[in-house]
Amino acid sequence: MTHPDPSMTPRPRRADAARNVQSLLAAAKELFDEHGPDVALDDVARRAGVGNATLYRHFPTRQDLIVAVYADEVTFLCEQGAGLLESEPAAEALLIWLDSFVVHVATKRALALAGTADSAQRRTTLFDHWHTSMRSTAQKLLTRAQRGGAVDTDLTVDDMLALTNAAALAGSSADHARKLLRVQWRGFAGGDVRAFPQLPA
Repeated sequence: MTHPDPSMTPRPRRADAARNVQSLLAAAKELFDEHGPDVALDDVARRAGVGNATLYRHFPTRQDLIVAVYADEVTFLCEQGAGLLESEPAAEALLIWLDSFVVHVATKRALALAGTADSAQRRTTLFDHWHTSMRSTAQKLLTRAQRGGAVDTDLTVDDMLALTNAAALAGSSADHARKLLRVQWRGFAGGDVRAFPQLPA
């Protein structure tokens, strides 16, 4: 009985596929940021260094690609929050994460809407999943900050996210939204803005 050659196992192909997916997501994120979600998919494949067939094998439709890119953004926010819980003091951890969150909402809302435009039911399901993930991260950061005395204990995670979301939507740009968040932080933390990340001039 002959034994299969380890070099002929499918693992390398799976690794190649994973690399292709990551290259496509990175290229799509860059191009969506530069040109919006209507960018030509051929340009995405070209920037990723793969063929069109590879792109469509992993992402059969534009919306599949957009949803994957947006989901990656949500994953990054949740992973960032987990890292901040371990690496930063309570107040700084919360405010750094809220700073990222307000920029995310200010700059990625159109992407999320474009990726879920085909079905109200699909939109509800995806948005519920994304919201649950980010809410869980925000709750952990808020609870830690409240236990440390940095944030008003009457503030709920839903109120905090609603106000931060409002700042993102009201701001004329991501930087403006961050400045509005700085004003909100005075209420969240009883006027102490020392923990807020440095804002651009």
